[in-house]
Formats: sequence, structure tokens, C-alpha cells
Amino acid sequence: MRHLSAIVLIGLLIVLPGCKYFKKGGSSAKKTSALLHARQDSIRVADSLRTIQEKLAAIETARIESEKTAEDERLAAESRLKYNIIIGSFITPENAKGLAEAYRNKGYNTRILKVEGSKFELVSAEGHESFRKAFNRLKEFQDTVNPDSWIFAQQ
Repeated sequence: MRHLSAIVLIGLLIVLPGCKYFKKGGSSAKKTSALLHARQDSIRVADSLRTIQEKLAAIETARIESEKTAEDERLAAESRLKYNIIIGSFITPENAKGLAEAYRNKGYNTRILKVEGSKFELVSAEGHESFRKAFNRLKEFQDTVNPDSWIFAQQ
């Protein structure tokens, strides 16, 4: 019985401090592991945010370039329109803008043309590349829309 009591006492002395030691060591390792996982997660989130920002910047750059290309193409197309059907001629810019807006609301692709060496601004309802197309369209335009319209040829 003495041996059994001694064995139980020795076993308790060995097991109890060892459990506390392992528990402390284990919780410290768990905390360190949790900190490492949290740090890795924050790095992953930061990388994801950086990637998203780079993609958004690339999309914005592509959009701006696309708008610039479209504007360049529109200006090039307009520069080819040498024969314009004019619906009004004004010295006052506000009057030209008002008439242009009124015809734009009717569905026409109006433009305001500034004449070099003149104070007048011309309001164009349509533009054409060839005189023949412009002349044919002018006849229709005068019959149906504005009888006072005329053709202005740009250089």
C-alpha cells in the first residue's frame, strides 16, 4: 500500500505541473499561430485591394483613351463634312445655340460653325462630304423642314 501511495503521489507531481506547462505552452503557441494567420489574412486582403485598385485604374485609363479616340474620330468625320445645310446665321452666340438646341431636339446633328473673318456663327443641321448629296438633301430639307436653308461649303 505504501508503494501504491508513493506511485500515485509521484504520478500526480509529474502529471499536474506538466499539464500546466503544456497548457501554457500550448496557449502561447495558439496565440502566436493566430497572430500569424491574422497577419497573413491582412496581407491577402491588402494584396486583393491593391489588385482591384490596379484593375480599376486600368479600366479608367482605357475609358479615357476610348473617349479620346471616339472624339478624334468624330472630329475627323466632321472635318470631311465640307458641305453643310445651314438653317440660321447669327451674330449673337446665344441665338445660334438656341436654334441649334431646338433642331437637336428634333433629331438633327446640329453644329455651330464659326466663319473666319466674320462675326457670324452659322447653325448647320446636316453636313455632307459631297456637293451632290448636300444639294439633293437641301431640296428635301427646304420642302419639308426649313424653306430658308442653304448650303455652306467649307474649305
